[in-house]
Amino acid sequence: MIDSQSSNPSFCSTSISATDQNVVRSRRSCDGGQMLASAPSRRWRDVFWLAVFMIHLVVMGFSLVVLGLNRFEKTDRLNIDKYTNGFMEQHKGLTEDYWPMYAVAGGVGTALGCTWLFLLGSHANVMMKVSVHILTTYLAVISVLCFWGELFLWGVVFATGAALQFLYVISVIDRIPFTMLVLQKAVKMVCSLPEVIRVAYVFMLVMLLWVGLWSFGAAGVVASSMGVGGCWWLLLVLSVSLFWTGAVLCNALHVIVSGMVFLVLIHGGRESSSIPPSSLMKSLRYAVTTSFGSICYGSLFTAAIRMLRWEIRGVRSKIGKNECLLCCVDFLFHLVETLVRFFNKYAYVQIAVAGKSFNRSARDAWELFQSTGVEALVAYDCSGAVLLMGILLGGLVAGTCSGVWTWIKWADRVSMVGSTAMLMGMVLVGLAMVVVESAVTSIYICYAEDPLLIQRWDSEFFDQMSEMLHQRLQYRSARGRKVLTHNRLNGHIQEIRPA
Repeated sequence: MIDSQSSNPSFCSTSISATDQNVVRSRRSCDGGQMLASAPSRRWRDVFWLAVFMIHLVVMGFSLVVLGLNRFEKTDRLNIDKYTNGFMEQHKGLTEDYWPMYAVAGGVGTALGCTWLFLLGSHANVMMKVSVHILTTYLAVISVLCFWGELFLWGVVFATGAALQFLYVISVIDRIPFTMLVLQKAVKMVCSLPEVIRVAYVFMLVMLLWVGLWSFGAAGVVASSMGVGGCWWLLLVLSVSLFWTGAVLCNALHVIVSGMVFLVLIHGGRESSSIPPSSLMKSLRYAVTTSFGSICYGSLFTAAIRMLRWEIRGVRSKIGKNECLLCCVDFLFHLVETLVRFFNKYAYVQIAVAGKSFNRSARDAWELFQSTGVEALVAYDCSGAVLLMGILLGGLVAGTCSGVWTWIKWADRVSMVGSTAMLMGMVLVGLAMVVVESAVTSIYICYAEDPLLIQRWDSEFFDQMSEMLHQRLQYRSARGRKVLTHNRLNGHIQEIRPA
């Protein structure tokens, strides 16, 4: 679908109608800057999902308090074990037995996130490279430890993860230099906006407070008298809730940072006197009021679709001439691309700038990329995957610290505590990583709107992006001609073949 459009030779002829395109893009970008700067009254969007999320928070908060208190300092304090008589296994644990393990995970995750933000300007490139190269080894080591501790299922899971991570890195190894270039420029942009880093610290504090309550309830579940199956099902529900809550906070921060980066690029730099005052507060107000419903809605689906898309793209690029396998993967690819049209991270830039609903923002962003050919550049970039590797590594470190302590004291509960502690670490580290990802998405949106915005900000980076875009469009055009020639040849062979 996308390949066939961008393989059109008109995308590759940079000289045709270039002036007209730049004029239209400049008008569009000016309109976008005015929408964000003039602070018009915005309508509340996706209010249903805002209500669902808030109700979920209230219900989950109450449940966490009850689950934690029931085993705090006294078994069955609230007398609710009678409702689990069918699943009893006479476990005599208390909430305070397991809560310290989660406290370790929260402390490690917060420390890693704060360290990332603190070293963002000086060592970000090194930290991202370490994440890419160390994650496979770390997964393999944890797999060995799981097999040694007779946790065979988890050993298989981590070994499979290590293999998939290795295969993915091999499949995109040629994209890493350009990805690192984009990330370096995003870090440069974020470092010029110290106020958004301070906002990220505040969001991490808010998330840490919620994680403290969440871990109190999770510790109560681990200590409960329910059987292993019942505990796992309840922990799964709590984990989905934590994932959604963490994603909402991450994407709210995404909207705030995107709004600021867009303003900086529109006005030609951070030092420009034309940037309206209180821009950060306006972005913050939009993110937590009128646009919060859209953020809640998008946070449910975007992350899972992105991960699936990365894996399919990596496999698709290395299949070769196996037509049967290529056909199956192409079907999945086009299915996921259809979903990406309505659920993608670039929607948050449109939400920040224009206050649109999530689906409309995602659709407008993707149509903008396709109409300008920038989708070829976005598809080639792996910055989201690289940042995700850092998040996974941070979560694994937090989970390992909690898991080792739990294994020493209560070996039968190490899987429950370790896996949920890993999720806690990922959520906390993710809040630190999202500031860079927000800058990346804003850079691509601005480049698609008006390339001159990037040229005015960093002319060398503009030249590098333009050259890479030209190469990717040429590659897609050549691949499209090859497929077309192959199909025509097959059709000709079928016609001349005797009946």
